[in-house]
Amino acid sequence: MAELAASRRRGHLAPMSLELTLALLIASLALMLFSGWRGSRPPDLIKGPRMVPWRFVMLLCGALAFFLLIHLFRAWAGAPG
Repeated sequence: MAELAASRRRGHLAPMSLELTLALLIASLALMLFSGWRGSRPPDLIKGPRMVPWRFVMLLCGALAFFLLIHLFRAWAGAPG
């Protein structure tokens, strides 16, 4: 962990661009909506159990979108990091 912090001080890690942040935000919101739709469908007993936990995927994408929004607001406000 200390190596990561030291490399960040030396400038080895590039800051995340606005375009990348917006692209990831749009992708996570789209996947969140899709997985929310898939998770809300009734189970089909003929096909068998669902192999993808769609509600958990929806929660993960929502958390990622939340962190990306925080990153956007911090960048807009001019906060470091």
